Amino acid sequence: MFPILETDRLILREITEDDAPSIFACFSNEKVTRFYGLESLETIEQAKAMVDFFAKSFEEKRGIRWGIEIRGEQGIIGTIGFNAWSPKHKRAEIGYEIHPDHWRKGFTSEAVIKVIEYGFDVLGLTRIGAIVFFENEASSRLLEKVGFQKEGILRDYMYQNGEVHDTYVYSILKNKR
Repeated sequence: MFPILETDRLILREITEDDAPSIFACFSNEKVTRFYGLESLETIEQAKAMVDFFAKSFEEKRGIRWGIEIRGEQGIIGTIGFNAWSPKHKRAEIGYEIHPDHWRKGFTSEAVIKVIEYGFDVLGLTRIGAIVFFENEASSRLLEKVGFQKEGILRDYMYQNGEVHDTYVYSILKNKR
Protein backbone atom coordinates (compact mmCIF):
# COMPACT_ATOMS: atom_id res chain seq x y z
CA MET A 1 0.00 0.00 0.00
CA PHE A 2 1.48 3.33 -1.07
CA PRO A 3 1.56 5.84 1.82
CA ILE A 4 -0.26 9.15 1.48
CA LEU A 5 1.25 12.04 3.45
CA GLU A 6 -0.54 15.29 4.22
CA THR A 7 0.54 18.75 5.32
CA ASP A 8 -1.53 21.88 5.84
CA ARG A 9 -1.43 22.77 2.14
CA LEU A 10 -0.25 19.61 0.38
CA ILE A 11 -1.11 16.00 -0.30
CA LEU A 12 1.84 13.76 -1.14
CA ARG A 13 0.47 10.80 -3.05
CA GLU A 14 1.28 7.99 -5.43
CA ILE A 15 2.22 9.06 -8.94
CA THR A 16 0.04 7.46 -11.61
CA GLU A 17 0.08 7.41 -15.40
CA ASP A 18 -2.53 10.20 -15.29
CA ASP A 19 0.26 12.38 -13.89
CA ALA A 20 2.48 11.90 -16.97
CA PRO A 21 1.55 15.33 -18.43
CA SER A 22 2.52 17.03 -15.14
CA ILE A 23 5.74 15.01 -14.98
CA PHE A 24 6.46 16.08 -18.54
CA ALA A 25 5.74 19.74 -17.71
CA CYS A 26 8.35 19.61 -14.91
CA PHE A 27 11.03 17.47 -16.48
CA SER A 28 10.91 19.10 -19.93
CA ASN A 29 11.56 22.50 -18.34
CA GLU A 30 15.24 23.52 -18.46
CA LYS A 31 14.79 25.59 -15.27
CA VAL A 32 13.95 22.34 -13.45
CA THR A 33 16.43 19.94 -15.06
CA ARG A 34 19.51 22.18 -15.17
CA PHE A 35 20.63 21.00 -11.71
CA TYR A 36 19.08 17.55 -11.84
CA GLY A 37 21.64 15.33 -13.54
CA LEU A 38 18.94 14.43 -16.06
CA GLU A 39 18.47 15.67 -19.60
CA SER A 40 15.18 17.43 -20.25
CA LEU A 41 12.38 15.15 -21.41
CA GLU A 42 11.35 15.50 -25.02
CA THR A 43 8.26 13.26 -25.22
CA ILE A 44 5.28 12.29 -23.09
CA GLU A 45 6.41 8.66 -23.51
CA GLN A 46 9.56 9.51 -21.56
CA ALA A 47 7.35 10.93 -18.79
CA LYS A 48 5.29 7.71 -18.75
CA ALA A 49 8.52 5.70 -18.49
CA MET A 50 9.52 7.87 -15.51
CA VAL A 51 6.17 7.11 -13.82
CA ASP A 52 6.83 3.39 -14.38
CA PHE A 53 10.35 3.77 -12.98
CA PHE A 54 8.99 5.39 -9.80
CA ALA A 55 6.44 2.55 -9.37
CA LYS A 56 9.04 -0.17 -9.92
CA SER A 57 11.49 1.49 -7.54
CA PHE A 58 8.84 1.47 -4.79
CA GLU A 59 7.84 -2.12 -5.57
CA GLU A 60 11.48 -3.22 -5.29
CA LYS A 61 12.10 -1.13 -2.12
CA ARG A 62 14.84 0.93 -3.79
CA GLY A 63 13.00 4.23 -3.48
CA ILE A 64 9.71 5.99 -2.97
CA ARG A 65 8.47 9.01 -4.91
CA TRP A 66 5.39 11.03 -4.10
CA GLY A 67 3.51 13.42 -6.35
CA ILE A 68 3.09 16.83 -4.72
CA GLU A 69 -0.49 18.04 -4.99
CA ILE A 70 -1.93 21.27 -3.61
CA ARG A 71 -5.01 20.55 -1.49
CA GLY A 72 -8.19 21.14 -3.44
CA GLU A 73 -6.43 21.28 -6.82
CA GLN A 74 -6.16 18.58 -9.46
CA GLY A 75 -2.79 17.35 -10.64
CA ILE A 76 0.71 17.45 -9.24
CA ILE A 77 3.11 20.39 -9.18
CA GLY A 78 6.23 18.26 -8.70
CA THR A 79 7.61 15.19 -6.99
CA ILE A 80 9.59 14.35 -3.86
CA GLY A 81 11.01 11.19 -2.43
CA PHE A 82 13.84 8.92 -1.55
CA ASN A 83 16.22 7.19 -3.91
CA ALA A 84 19.23 5.02 -3.10
CA TRP A 85 17.08 3.67 -0.25
CA SER A 86 18.95 1.04 1.75
CA PRO A 87 16.70 -0.49 4.44
CA LYS A 88 19.65 -2.59 5.67
CA HIS A 89 21.81 0.47 6.28
CA LYS A 90 18.84 2.67 7.28
CA ARG A 91 19.66 5.44 4.83
CA ALA A 92 18.33 7.11 1.71
CA GLU A 93 18.86 10.20 -0.41
CA ILE A 94 16.12 12.77 -0.79
CA GLY A 95 15.30 14.40 -4.11
CA TYR A 96 12.61 16.82 -5.20
CA GLU A 97 11.52 19.24 -7.88
CA ILE A 98 8.61 21.61 -8.33
CA HIS A 99 7.42 23.34 -11.47
CA PRO A 100 8.75 26.95 -11.58
CA ASP A 101 5.17 28.32 -11.45
CA HIS A 102 5.13 27.17 -7.82
CA TRP A 103 8.62 28.22 -6.69
CA ARG A 104 9.16 30.48 -3.67
CA LYS A 105 5.84 29.65 -2.03
CA GLY A 106 7.20 27.31 0.65
CA PHE A 107 5.76 24.16 -0.94
CA THR A 108 9.12 22.41 -1.29
CA SER A 109 10.22 22.97 2.30
CA GLU A 110 6.77 21.89 3.54
CA ALA A 111 7.05 18.65 1.55
CA VAL A 112 10.71 18.07 2.55
CA ILE A 113 9.89 18.38 6.26
CA LYS A 114 7.04 15.87 5.95
CA VAL A 115 9.11 13.37 3.96
CA ILE A 116 12.03 13.61 6.44
CA GLU A 117 9.60 12.92 9.28
CA TYR A 118 8.24 9.88 7.40
CA GLY A 119 11.75 8.63 6.66
CA PHE A 120 12.85 8.74 10.29
CA ASP A 121 9.59 7.80 12.03
CA VAL A 122 8.11 5.22 9.63
CA LEU A 123 10.93 3.87 7.45
CA GLY A 124 13.34 3.77 10.38
CA LEU A 125 16.08 5.69 8.60
CA THR A 126 18.96 7.03 10.65
CA ARG A 127 20.48 9.12 7.83
CA ILE A 128 18.99 11.07 4.94
CA GLY A 129 21.42 12.47 2.41
CA ALA A 130 21.13 14.95 -0.45
CA ILE A 131 23.31 15.70 -3.46
CA VAL A 132 23.22 19.28 -4.75
CA PHE A 133 24.95 20.95 -7.69
CA PHE A 134 27.21 23.82 -6.55
CA GLU A 135 25.14 26.26 -8.61
CA ASN A 136 21.83 25.25 -7.02
CA GLU A 137 21.90 27.83 -4.24
CA ALA A 138 18.13 27.66 -3.62
CA SER A 139 18.28 23.94 -2.84
CA SER A 140 21.32 24.37 -0.60
CA ARG A 141 19.52 27.11 1.36
CA LEU A 142 16.38 24.99 1.69
CA LEU A 143 18.28 21.95 2.99
CA GLU A 144 20.20 24.03 5.53
CA LYS A 145 16.98 25.73 6.64
CA VAL A 146 15.36 22.36 7.48
CA GLY A 147 18.41 21.05 9.35
CA PHE A 148 20.73 19.39 6.84
CA GLN A 149 24.46 19.88 7.25
CA LYS A 150 26.92 20.23 4.40
CA GLU A 151 29.38 17.34 4.71
CA GLY A 152 31.65 17.95 1.79
CA ILE A 153 32.21 17.96 -1.94
CA LEU A 154 31.88 15.14 -4.43
CA ARG A 155 34.23 16.04 -7.28
CA ASP A 156 33.18 15.32 -10.87
CA TYR A 157 30.11 13.57 -9.48
CA MET A 158 27.24 14.42 -11.86
CA TYR A 159 26.92 14.90 -15.59
CA GLN A 160 24.47 17.38 -17.03
CA ASN A 161 24.22 17.98 -20.77
CA GLY A 162 27.55 16.24 -21.28
CA GLU A 163 29.43 18.36 -18.73
CA VAL A 164 30.77 17.07 -15.43
CA HIS A 165 29.88 18.92 -12.22
CA ASP A 166 31.06 18.90 -8.64
CA THR A 167 28.32 18.58 -6.03
CA TYR A 168 27.84 19.16 -2.35
CA VAL A 169 26.76 16.29 -0.16
CA TYR A 170 24.38 17.06 2.70
CA SER A 171 22.85 14.94 5.42
CA ILE A 172 20.47 15.04 8.32
CA LEU A 173 20.72 12.41 11.06
CA LYS A 174 17.83 11.11 13.10
CA ASN A 175 19.64 11.46 16.43
CA LYS A 176 20.91 14.98 15.59
CA ARG A 177 17.59 16.66 14.71
